[in-house]
Amino acid sequence: DVQLQASGGGLVQAGGSLTLSCAASGLIFDEHAIGWFRQAPGKELEGVACISRSDGSRVYEDSMKGRLTISSDSAKNTVYLQMNDLKPEDTAVWYCLAKIKLCSSFLHSYMYWGQGTQVTVSS
Repeated sequence: DVQLQASGGGLVQAGGSLTLSCAASGLIFDEHAIGWFRQAPGKELEGVACISRSDGSRVYEDSMKGRLTISSDSAKNTVYLQMNDLKPEDTAVWYCLAKIKLCSSFLHSYMYWGQGTQVTVSS
C-alpha cells in the first residue's frame, strides 16, 4: 500500500518556523513528485510547494515564495518543507500528495494523499 505520512505541524507564533515532513512508502520515490497543499478554514485547497524526484525541479507558490525550502532525502523516502517567518494566514491543514514524475498545480493529477498535519500560527 502507498502511504504518505505528514508530520511536523504545531502551534507557533507569527515569525516562527516549522519543518514539515512527508514520509512516503509503497512507491518508487525517484519516479514521483511530492507536493504540499494547504487548506485554510473556509478556503480552497491550494498548492504551495512541490519537488519532483524525477527531474529535480522545485516549485513554490508566490504567496510563500522566499519563505519556503523544499528538499528530499531519497534514502529515507522523505520530503521536507522548511517554513520560515510564518504568518497567521499560513494557518491551515497541510497535506502532502504524490503524483507520477513531474510537479503540477492541478490537484486531480495527484494520485496519492496522506493525512494532513495542522499548522497554527498565532498573532
